[in-house]
Amino acid sequence: MPKNMPRKNAMTVDVEDYFQVSAFETHIAKDQWDTLPHRVQKNTHQILDIFEDKNIKATFFTLGWVAERYPDLIQRIIKDGHELACHGYEHIRVTEQTPEQFRNDVSRTKKLLEDMSGHEVKGYRAASYSISAKNLWALNVLQEEGFKYSSSIYPVKHDLYGMPDAPRFMFEPIENQEFKELPITTIRLGGKNIPCGGGGFFRFYPYVLSKWAFNRVNHTEKQSGIFYFHPWEIDPGQPRQGGLSFKTRTRHYLNLHKMENRIKQLLTDFSWDTLENIFLK
Repeated sequence: MPKNMPRKNAMTVDVEDYFQVSAFETHIAKDQWDTLPHRVQKNTHQILDIFEDKNIKATFFTLGWVAERYPDLIQRIIKDGHELACHGYEHIRVTEQTPEQFRNDVSRTKKLLEDMSGHEVKGYRAASYSISAKNLWALNVLQEEGFKYSSSIYPVKHDLYGMPDAPRFMFEPIENQEFKELPITTIRLGGKNIPCGGGGFFRFYPYVLSKWAFNRVNHTEKQSGIFYFHPWEIDPGQPRQGGLSFKTRTRHYLNLHKMENRIKQLLTDFSWDTLENIFLK
């Protein structure tokens, strides 16, 4: 990296609608999805507008279910020079799939996205970061199906996901293969990995803490960070679901009204690019 050139971080978007999140699985059945108000198209175009205004390139991990219904999103992601990547077909966690089911899911979605875009899909991100020490076989399947990398492991301790003993930065999990795992960014404090790579944590923390964490990763550890968020997180007007626990309600809706401005500030304070451009070239 040339001297005085800011280190680039990877900006990523998990393209799914509000009703497709894992936390709503027991509240909204998949056969209801097409009957609900869809907001992913509008929200994703809004994100693309923000990125265009800031001259930012990002990686869009897209559900096949969304791509089939909104091909205009795929066309614009490619036209605007972003990276299109795979998020599975309908947001099924890897922990809920057999190896055969997982293979069918990722190969189907990879082909769908490639046929729609005319571009090779190199990256995959599991629903809810559901690859961990218990199902590392999934990384072998991804490599065998032609993926070049996964960004599916979050090296934190969490009640729903996480692999706290995993490396905090890029590693090659499969011996004698160039396949890469790109973990979501954390910082090390008090002997623990503290999440700072986006999502609900970004909405919960004061922005100044997230800024400090990424500065530490870039300047002290001299590493590129990886940040993620979802289109529904910039949409405080989304339909509210009833019957949720306090924890689920808080995690999903906390500070949605602040998210768009925080994202814009993050884009201004740091330098950004796609996962492919930062880690594969």
